[in-house]
Amino acid sequence: MNETKLPKYLDAAATTPVDPRVVDAMLPYFTEIFGNASSNHVYGKQAKRAIEVARNHIAQLLNSDSKEIYFTSGATEAINWALKGFLEANPEKGNHIITVKTEHKAVLNTCEYLETKGYEVTYLNVDENGLISFEELQQAISSQTALICIMYVNNEIGVIQDIPEIGKIAQENNVTFFCDATQAIGKVPVDVVLDKVDMLCLSAHKFNGPKGIGALYVRKGIRINPLIHGGGQEKGLRAGTYNTPLIVGLGEASKMAKDEFEGRVEQLKIKRSEIENYFVSNNYGTINFKNQLTAPHILSVSLNEQDAEDFLIEKNQEFVASTGSACNSNVIMHSHVLKAMKINDLVRFLRISLK
Repeated sequence: MNETKLPKYLDAAATTPVDPRVVDAMLPYFTEIFGNASSNHVYGKQAKRAIEVARNHIAQLLNSDSKEIYFTSGATEAINWALKGFLEANPEKGNHIITVKTEHKAVLNTCEYLETKGYEVTYLNVDENGLISFEELQQAISSQTALICIMYVNNEIGVIQDIPEIGKIAQENNVTFFCDATQAIGKVPVDVVLDKVDMLCLSAHKFNGPKGIGALYVRKGIRINPLIHGGGQEKGLRAGTYNTPLIVGLGEASKMAKDEFEGRVEQLKIKRSEIENYFVSNNYGTINFKNQLTAPHILSVSLNEQDAEDFLIEKNQEFVASTGSACNSNVIMHSHVLKAMKINDLVRFLRISLK
């Protein structure tokens, strides 16, 4: 029987394959080391030790303390928990949130929900390169500003915000800073101390870990209320039986992301150069944001003559990619990122993302 040859996968911003080494690390925790990590016997303690090792790997990746790492089901839960949990726990800090029009829908939809609860939200504009104005950020801060929410790497266009400068502005104004680093982990250096970040989220499946597991970093001294109630797990802040195999997988992926960072980035740059040459030499399109700081794994392409969907259909035996975030449907017509950048010809934008 002839196996069908699959097209090249160029949609890694949506998800990545689990590294075989991550799979190997996880497997014993499905069958051999199966105890409930909350149980106070040898089986539970085996699982608990593995969880704490994983927590330490994540902390080392972020340059944080392991006590500042909390496990979640992924970045979406972490975002909901950070925003809702912080505002609920700190009413004295104010009822105003500052975010950006190009944030992931998990942030934007959470902010829209919070508006129905009486919170005020300022949605910052971006320029033609997807970057915010520091002056506009400064002007938006008021005595009621409790939280600034700005992502590290945009998931549709790959542009990197100046997170250390944003963190500095937040710190100088005594405002808590939350950063969605989902697309940054393993691709750009992330250091919560140097970046002056107070809370940060990540998701394992974006950097060769399993789906369904992520983490929230919460700087020591920051108060948040639980989003999920029920048990005493995660210092009483996140109830539910520990998913030990997936946590181990996240820990192993985090260790690899730290240990192999330079080599991975170099490989991504080589692949990126090949893709850029493919589009330019064949006169398919131009590479956007060439003069901006972008993550090495995400390329934004403006096609010369075709709609992006038509182009992907034409090339579907050669490679698969996307027209934007996998979390949006009908993304070409409704890309809030491209609209916020005041780009008119939305249908010719293509996102290539590498693993």
